[in-house]
Amino acid sequence: MAITEPAAAPAAKHDGAQAPFAQDDFSARHIGPDASEIAALLAETGFKSLAELCDAAIAPALRTSSPLRLEPALSEADAAKRLARLAEQNQVFRSFIGLGYSQCLTPAVIRRNVLENPGWYTAYTPYQAEIAQGRLEALLNFQTLVIELTGLPVANASLLDEATAAAEAMHVCHAASENKTDLFLVSDACHPQTIAVVKTRAQALGIAVDVGDASHFDFSRKPFGVLLQYPATDGRVQDPAEICARARERGTLVAVAADPLSLVLLKSPGELGADIAVGSLQRFGVPMGAGGPHAAYFATRDAFKRLVPGRVVGVSKDAAGKTAYRLALQTREQHIRREKATSNICTAQVLLAVISGFYAAYHGPKGLARIARGTHALAAAFAAGVEALGYSPRHAEFFDAVRVKVLPAQARKILAEAAARRMNLRVFADGDLGVAFDEAKTPADVDDLLAIFAAGKGLGAPKPGALAASAAPRIPAQLARTSPILPQAPFNHYHSETEMLRYIKRLESRDLSLTTSMIPLGSCTMKLNAASEMLPITLPGFADIHPFAPPEQTRGYQEVLNDLGTWLCAITGFAAVSFQPNAGSQGEYAGLLAIRAYQKSRGEGARDVCLIPASAHGTNPASAAMAGLKVVTVATTPSGDIDLSDLKTKAVEHTRNLCALMVTYPSTHGVFEEGIKDACAVVHAAGGQVYLDGANMNAMVGLCRPAELGADVCHLNLHKTFCIPHGGGGPGMGPIAAAKHLAPHLPGNPAAAGAAANGAAAVVNGPVAAAPWGSAMILPIPWAYIAQMGAEGLLRASQAAILNANYIAKKLEGSYPVLFRGRRGLIAHECILDLRRFKDTADVSVEDVAKRLMDYGFHAPTVSWPVPGTMMVEPTESESKAELDRFCEAMILIREEIRAVEDGRLGKTDNPLKNAPHTALAVTAPDWTHPYSREQAAYPAAWLKEHKFWPAVARIDNAYGDRNFVCACS
Repeated sequence: MAITEPAAAPAAKHDGAQAPFAQDDFSARHIGPDASEIAALLAETGFKSLAELCDAAIAPALRTSSPLRLEPALSEADAAKRLARLAEQNQVFRSFIGLGYSQCLTPAVIRRNVLENPGWYTAYTPYQAEIAQGRLEALLNFQTLVIELTGLPVANASLLDEATAAAEAMHVCHAASENKTDLFLVSDACHPQTIAVVKTRAQALGIAVDVGDASHFDFSRKPFGVLLQYPATDGRVQDPAEICARARERGTLVAVAADPLSLVLLKSPGELGADIAVGSLQRFGVPMGAGGPHAAYFATRDAFKRLVPGRVVGVSKDAAGKTAYRLALQTREQHIRREKATSNICTAQVLLAVISGFYAAYHGPKGLARIARGTHALAAAFAAGVEALGYSPRHAEFFDAVRVKVLPAQARKILAEAAARRMNLRVFADGDLGVAFDEAKTPADVDDLLAIFAAGKGLGAPKPGALAASAAPRIPAQLARTSPILPQAPFNHYHSETEMLRYIKRLESRDLSLTTSMIPLGSCTMKLNAASEMLPITLPGFADIHPFAPPEQTRGYQEVLNDLGTWLCAITGFAAVSFQPNAGSQGEYAGLLAIRAYQKSRGEGARDVCLIPASAHGTNPASAAMAGLKVVTVATTPSGDIDLSDLKTKAVEHTRNLCALMVTYPSTHGVFEEGIKDACAVVHAAGGQVYLDGANMNAMVGLCRPAELGADVCHLNLHKTFCIPHGGGGPGMGPIAAAKHLAPHLPGNPAAAGAAANGAAAVVNGPVAAAPWGSAMILPIPWAYIAQMGAEGLLRASQAAILNANYIAKKLEGSYPVLFRGRRGLIAHECILDLRRFKDTADVSVEDVAKRLMDYGFHAPTVSWPVPGTMMVEPTESESKAELDRFCEAMILIREEIRAVEDGRLGKTDNPLKNAPHTALAVTAPDWTHPYSREQAAYPAAWLKEHKFWPAVARIDNAYGDRNFVCACS
């Protein structure tokens, strides 16, 4: 969706003075330090005001030329009222559209205690596994559910949506198949949005996608892979076993997109010969939310486990021999593999996968079977009913969806009657109508449907309930599942609400989240996710909308999108925004595709070189490779800046084929590089475009604009700067903001690829995600954040983020060298602490310090990135001075423990750092043989005696987990 910047609104006025906050000033509650604390923090760093600090940290040439122009800030009460009105503008019809999206019933115990619980939604990706055991166990349950349903032995911890999961399956097939061709066959029975996304992904890589009738696939052409839908998009259930067998004979791999609820009753893809299964677990308890966020799944054979995209949770053991969970095969992470990665995925939909896993545990195998049988029975009753009315369903065998042949005049009457009853049906290109059922539907819905189909023929409505109980099943006997599912303990113990509640809370207690302490992860921006921002997402008007509902039913969403687009254009200086990318990595990819499409439109399609600094996040080169670009690395200087001399040399060398420069700003090293405009000018002079990675936008809002720095497109991590929660590793949103010349090349609508976007010029690029607006359900969160902060609050947040980071750098510089400073020795919103020398002086690694921080109740900062052996600290603006001081005290006390090892007062192999984290079980054990006290192990700081977070397990043995790979619960 392209959105143009509107006429100017009143400018924010703020000189950095610490004026008293109004009682209803939301920004005063979002920003951690109050006026007196800000004064104290400024005094420590040597400045008199926030404005003076930012003037010193950011060169005048980099500052924005005009202040932010946004609507006046709303109070929390007014924002809530406005969002409620926007939700009411969305019309929630009963949806029978299908297309892989279903209305569902989220159990209240899961909605209240997971979806709406900050203990679950404010946690970070489980890289520090010892303090993420609850989430990891929940994800292992999710993987087990997928493995059981698909009949394949390896599953990951979720992907973004079904369409992109299918595209990932294509990548895996391409990498693994013995057929080294560039031909991929796709069944025309796949969902149209899936076909559109697969085509987008394939085009950039030079893969030819042939779409057709799967029964007529020509395997003599030796395609490297095929994609099937099971059941088909129109509901038909057809046995894929023969196609799988034919493919295997020719060395072709088979991916099957399968509805998970159908797999409760149908034979699994693995049983039928598939190599990969993908799909969405949305209907397992996650609201449709106009398209997301939802947990997609990916399962495959053991032979391909090292090619699986995203993250896989595995079983290992801790130092005491206790079972423990961790991310397995971590060397596959994209920051390691860079341009050699097979995927750029850096987000799993953890929160949504957790919900789906709990949903399956709550219902258990018997409950899931009851839901699946009930859904199928409604579809069978409807089919029998329309047959009795004289209509002809296209297929005799189906699971939950029925396609009905109708005449045009009948269709018009049926659709008009359906609209009058607030019901949405699917309309096929040939005029057929589709009706899909789900767990939220009842026999009364069947009666209403039969009444409207009767009206299509001018008949009276059939007798209510006449067929609901007597309709025969329509599942093929040879495809009926005979193997049991989900015998594992988690799916057979928690069927009462009491037991489920206690299970959820038990797992929650094993995770450190923002409810416990600050999470100072550099580049990840773990800031407040305010309750007033979160509450609107579960309003029915936002939660219960189908992504392909008619536009007249989504007026509220459209207004949210228009507001957000307007605001983000004002913040970035760009002309247009696309909200389709549903992760930062997807935003990178979409931005590069927009650049490539623009260059092709100018006859410069040969431009295929992407310059990327050596310090860039690993998703940058991975995204470039996925976009079909050749990555050329640009050196960085010892100070961490881009080496402009090397950039100029490589830009000249590749002038004829330079596509783009990808650059993060502020830099990956946490500095406002003064050469950014020069870097952009160099690339533009060579005919290239500049992609700015917006991961660090939290230091820029109101201070600098990417467009004014010289960038042409940037993605914005709404799950960082704009307050969508990380959810334990996802959801995320990565919309792209683009200059006017790139606006026509933003992603297309997956339901109508090539259509105009909001009245703009025709879209050149295909879609990058399954839904038109990505994960639309979480867009009210950044709407509420920006609306409540206003221009002045957003500026003050950026200033406070820079202040908090510089305060930490100042407090810790006596204990840990701070790398990469900018003007006047200042940093941006994060600092890098150098711990490398401790390996030589005390045999203490950065990992030892990370684990010891758990004993102090903190999540470690970002470890060993972008520099091995360092910690990148980002406190964000949301943390108070008291919390900053607590973290600094912990780091200083840890430095003293290192000094004790250096001085010989503690041994190098048996000390609090090497043995960290210390569990409650360890410090209460009968025997204590360590040379330091139990108190030093568990309570190294006085404030821990008031509140202590206990790691659930001791240090985990990563190597054991990889040698003994297990990704399901027993």
